[in-house]
Amino acid sequence: MALVFVEAHSLPEINRREVLRYAGIRSANGVTDELISLLDDAIALIDGKLSPRVCFCELPVDALDFMGSSDIKRNLRSSQSVIVFAATLGIELDRLILRHEVLSPATALLLNALGSERVEALCDVFCEKRAEEKRALGERLRPRYSAGYGDLPLEFQKTVFALLDPPSHIGITLNSSYLMSPSKSVTALIGVEKI
Repeated sequence: MALVFVEAHSLPEINRREVLRYAGIRSANGVTDELISLLDDAIALIDGKLSPRVCFCELPVDALDFMGSSDIKRNLRSSQSVIVFAATLGIELDRLILRHEVLSPATALLLNALGSERVEALCDVFCEKRAEEKRALGERLRPRYSAGYGDLPLEFQKTVFALLDPPSHIGITLNSSYLMSPSKSVTALIGVEKI
């Protein structure tokens, strides 16, 4: 069994353009004063409500069964080890989204988009920290890769959960369809290779 580490992280400033992209607004023409006001309200709603946490371990690449995925094997081809991680913003955001689906569907949409932007920002912060540590050791990281991408089956989530035990470490659960709760949670693999 691998040693699992848990970290809490501070998040960078919200990237509003990315939030709007996640909300499906791809053109400046769709950005109205009303939308900006709704986005400001959604940002205020999440203030102090997120619990950005990550649990992770590092293993030799050959310690994992990638369920026949050639895509992940290609991604990890020059890696000697792999960092397996799970990241979440916590359950409070899901509660806010559910509440606002009834009160204001537009706000719920923006809260959902904010959650997507924030969890990606969390993954980026985590990866940047690991990359900095690895550079000091003469190593570098490969691009992160998640179950459900390419030909790595979503079922690989079971392997990640068996390794990390996210329910007890950071409160993420996995249902029978391999979907996580809280919804703004991510699991991924990052190869580590020599520079």
